[in-house]
Amino acid sequence: MITESHKLQETELERCSNELERDGITILPALVSESQLSSMQRAFASKLRNLRWNNFDGYQKTEPYRLMVEDVLLLDQGFVDIAIHPTVKAVLSKYVGTKYELTEAKGWKSLPTKRDFHGWHGDAWYDQNGLSEIPREVKLAFYLTEVRSGAFNYIKASHRKQHPRPVRSEELLDVESSQIAEFYGPAGTAFLFDTSGIHRQGVPMLQPRQAVFYNYHDPHITLQQEDVTYYRYHPLLLNAAFLGGLTDDDRRVLGFGNKTNFIPAFERNTKPTSLYTLFRTTYEAQVQIRHFAERLGARWRRTFHR
Repeated sequence: MITESHKLQETELERCSNELERDGITILPALVSESQLSSMQRAFASKLRNLRWNNFDGYQKTEPYRLMVEDVLLLDQGFVDIAIHPTVKAVLSKYVGTKYELTEAKGWKSLPTKRDFHGWHGDAWYDQNGLSEIPREVKLAFYLTEVRSGAFNYIKASHRKQHPRPVRSEELLDVESSQIAEFYGPAGTAFLFDTSGIHRQGVPMLQPRQAVFYNYHDPHITLQQEDVTYYRYHPLLLNAAFLGGLTDDDRRVLGFGNKTNFIPAFERNTKPTSLYTLFRTTYEAQVQIRHFAERLGARWRRTFHR
């Protein structure tokens, strides 16, 4: 017997699949409960308190207007649950095929600014040399805070027209305003988009925005050299506490046992900056001083407490 809720679910899946194929982007029905969302928000916020360094866990900062939190699947059950949500997987399977995997899961806190620092572009990720076909890649975007400014912008039906690259504003003068989708919404808003479509983070950004993005593509497609050098799309880092009850398909999506993009003993070629060297030297001196003070204190206690 087919229930009304099942019919509604099938209708929603059909809508999402059709919109993704036609427009390159589709908004999803709610993926988590209010309690799950609150737990995810707390876990993500805990990583925004400190810059990650040495034994201080936290965010990375590689650009002026965003703080980056890598490997969000380690933080809370909800981040894993939406990555393999049945609705997400059903739409992806229809659009990308059955060979896709989740290849990246990270988040950002975007800081208030009027600068268009993350302009129009398609996401370059694969080796484009000698390749006429455009491989399909889809991202799942999930807002952890309400977005009332600086919304995600996407030019509908711009996907799969050209290999992804930065796009100058002058190239978009003929684009109708009705073709530009702006995704404002409350915390918990989720949408899927084809990354070859032209998109950007809107400006101005008047309030801080927290969001996570999940990247899905066939991991066997050859990556561009920049991402190999940086070791992007490496096998996912997972928290064993969140992996109970997985199906075989869930494990496939999460890349269990797939070593395609694993690089043994990987070491990034970038050298530490002079400022990093100064901080490290200062910290090592502090460790030595603390160690000396502890030894001195222990000797004093042995001497005067016999």
